[in-house]
Amino acid sequence: MSIDVDTARRVAKLARIRVDESDLPALADELNGIVTFMEQLNAVNVDGVEPMTGVTPMRLKRREDVVTDGNMPERILKNAPDAREGFFAVPKVVE
Repeated sequence: MSIDVDTARRVAKLARIRVDESDLPALADELNGIVTFMEQLNAVNVDGVEPMTGVTPMRLKRREDVVTDGNMPERILKNAPDAREGFFAVPKVVE
């Protein structure tokens, strides 16, 4: 498949991209390069090849899911506008 200047103009219009007439030949060449690369990819036999999520197979590091206080309550409460006895102090909302 070959993309000419008229096709490049139509693609630009469909994509809502303003392209100057002088830039259309370069756009057509670039689109031809993309189509050529896609044709090369289609020629590759991928029967029996498992899909990959990454280039190198690796298992993600995992940590134990444990609830903690962060071991720094003083630093956390330092940001609170009001803290009492190691807790955030908030206004009473229930009567």
